Amino acid sequence: MSHPNCDADNIHWPSLIAAISAISAVGIAIGLGLPLLSLILERRGISSSMIGLNSAMAGVAAMIAAPITSKLAHDFGVARTMLTAVVISSVSAMGFYYAADFWMWFPLRIVFHGATTTLFILSEFWINAAAPPRKRGLVLGVYATGLAVGFAVGPLLFSTVGSEGITPFLVGCAIILLAAIPIFLARKESPALDEKPAHHFVRYIWLVPMASAAAFVFGAVQAGGLSLFPIYATREGFNESQAALLLTVMAIGNMTFQIPIGLLSDRITNRRLLLGVMAFIGLCGTLALPLLVNNWIMVAVLLLLWGGLVSGMYTVGLTHLGSRLTGSDLVAANAAFIFCYATGTIAGPQTVGIAMDISGSHGFAWALALFFGFYVVLSIGRSVFGSKQT
Repeated sequence: MSHPNCDADNIHWPSLIAAISAISAVGIAIGLGLPLLSLILERRGISSSMIGLNSAMAGVAAMIAAPITSKLAHDFGVARTMLTAVVISSVSAMGFYYAADFWMWFPLRIVFHGATTTLFILSEFWINAAAPPRKRGLVLGVYATGLAVGFAVGPLLFSTVGSEGITPFLVGCAIILLAAIPIFLARKESPALDEKPAHHFVRYIWLVPMASAAAFVFGAVQAGGLSLFPIYATREGFNESQAALLLTVMAIGNMTFQIPIGLLSDRITNRRLLLGVMAFIGLCGTLALPLLVNNWIMVAVLLLLWGGLVSGMYTVGLTHLGSRLTGSDLVAANAAFIFCYATGTIAGPQTVGIAMDISGSHGFAWALALFFGFYVVLSIGRSVFGSKQT
């Protein structure tokens, strides 16, 4: 598979702008939606573990959507599949407002996050296909920055529109629909998929084990953190707006660090070391959180640094996939990478929710530290006993 106009050293900007604009809009909607939905359920008297279980449906949806996305893109085209996913996710986002019973939120989560998973997989494939090999880290750093802008603006919007009434749902729905515009305008630029992947979907998970584990850990921390941090922060004495602003600070750190991390990954042969260092920083940050939680400024500084470096695990993993695979193999590997991320998003909210129910609000930090600790141990084990590959 070759991408039109993808020269050896030239970045294909029309494709890059289309995919980044689309995914940034989705990022805004998710950044607005995750804390919004959690706080609405908290107000209804739903327990942290049940909120975590409902949030974990995002992971179930992604695990369902990931294996079939490459087939849909092969059969219907990348741009058409993405446009359909935009419509489905926007309609289901509005559905949360009208769903009176808690059980209805489970199928809605699956539909919404299944559609957004398809958007993520195909956007990342489109960007990787448009990226010249020697600038892949830079290009994916730009992509991650665009996504981070979305995740930063989402909580900021949430702190403005609040969680009352239909307004936040209308705002979220409208923003998702905006994602259709750049996809439609660049539809003829989208890469074609003429052949099927060389391996079964699951095989791609084990091709780059440390990258797959990084996707899992990042998924667990991001989903668990975004979904339950507002509850953790409000229990520790912050108001809703302060909690939302802290999420925005974390996303600003994400924005600041992604391009430098991408450039660094272009220059490092053994990306496993870089991933291990990021996980260790994440571990230290989560362990420090309970000690600093009484000081808003200190928490903000911690989340600024922590959010930026930890999110780099995803960028570095994606860069490595793009350097190893092309065409339909890359779509399948992207889907497998997001499958691991999705598995993390199931484990994360559930683990954090249970930890908060058992050991109080600080269970939030202990649960996240557990995931980072797992990766650090795995990284050391691979360095001592494993192969030289990332």
